[in-house]
Amino acid sequence: MYPVQLKRLPGNEDIPLPKQMSEWAAGFDVHAAVAEPLVLAPGQRALVPTGFAMAMPRELEAQVRPRSGLAFKHGITCLNTPGTIDADYRGEVKVLLINLGQEPFAIGRGERIAQIVFQRVPQVSLEEVDELPDTVRGAGGFGHTGK
Repeated sequence: MYPVQLKRLPGNEDIPLPKQMSEWAAGFDVHAAVAEPLVLAPGQRALVPTGFAMAMPRELEAQVRPRSGLAFKHGITCLNTPGTIDADYRGEVKVLLINLGQEPFAIGRGERIAQIVFQRVPQVSLEEVDELPDTVRGAGGFGHTGK
């Protein structure tokens, strides 16, 4: 178990902290901490505050991901998905949303707008070499295997 500390930011006492919405949910839903409803027109994007900051162990990253219901029903999704929150970031968590739907969409205070999934980050070391080992695939990429 990895402890993650949450700090509710001033003026956001009414905004729920991230919460798993079912027993086995991978993600923690986050809520909009907008002062007044924010209307996203089709094609428009906005950085939406959540009203909290957090601290997590170095071994973790937090990935901000879209909520499937908002994406399917309204075309509301996250840009830069998944967005990574590094373990050393201490500012307010914000969600970069975009409206890919056909209609304006209003985001109200306290509405669930995204989810955060925590992942372990392996410690790696990068090593510069003159040659890489061969594989069957080689340098094939971007559709090299067909349809």
